[in-house]
Formats: sequence, C-alpha cells, structure tokens
Amino acid sequence: MLQYSIKSFNDLTLDQLYRIMILRQEVFVVEQDCPYLDADGKDQESHHVMGTDSEGRIQSYARLVPKEISYPKYNSIGRVITSKDYRGKGEGKKLMQVSIDGIKQLYPNGTTKISAQVYALPFYRSLGFEELDDARYDEDGIPHAAMILN
Repeated sequence: MLQYSIKSFNDLTLDQLYRIMILRQEVFVVEQDCPYLDADGKDQESHHVMGTDSEGRIQSYARLVPKEISYPKYNSIGRVITSKDYRGKGEGKKLMQVSIDGIKQLYPNGTTKISAQVYALPFYRSLGFEELDDARYDEDGIPHAAMILN
C-alpha cells in the first residue's frame, strides 16, 4: 500500500524531484517509446501527487496544474503514472482519487480537463470524467481524448 502526499514544486526535495523525473521517463519515454521533452516548464507552477512505498520510493505520480498553464479555461491533472510493480493493484484509482480531491481543494470552483490515452477512457469514465465531443487526437503517436470533470 502506498502513502500519498501532495507538494508544491518548491516543497519537493531534490531527491523527490529526481525520482519523479526517473519514473516519468521510465514509463512515458522508454516503456511507451515516446521521445519527447518531459521538462515542459509546467512543473514549477504545479502541485505534485506522489504515492511512495515503505522505502520512500515514488511508485505513482500525477501533476496538478492550475488554470491558464495547460488549458486557458481548465485546471488539469496530467503525467498520471504508476510503476510496473504497482499496476493492477488499485493504486491508479487511489492516485486519481487523491488527485481529484487535491485539485478541488487547491483550485476550487474550476472544471478539470485531462488528456487521456484512449485505451484508458473506461477507467477515467469510472471516476466521473466525460469525453468532450470530437476531441480525439494523436499525441506523440498515441491516440488521446480530451475529458473533463465538473
């Protein structure tokens, strides 16, 4: 079972930031074979949800982004990730529940938008997200859909 915390960029330790970047690169760049610039300038303005194991290793992660950074009218949850070791154990759902609760507390009265990989649409629908009409697109060679949560 992972322990979850949410920190602003400036409250992250250097070790936590390093571990976040490793996890994001392991999954998004290496595992999904999508070479892209992960350091996109949004981390500094965001809050970071971390699921850590008993040894302090970050095993799940999401980024909570305020309005005007990723989308003009929406807050967003992005870089949602769970390590191979914790997939299929319910941690993805816990991560998203913590992220949804966190974004509602940090940025109240806003709608949240995500860019979901199409294969994961049923998962996000189960959390209350709704797909925007005709909002499917290719991102780094992977089919995605825009979804919102009111």
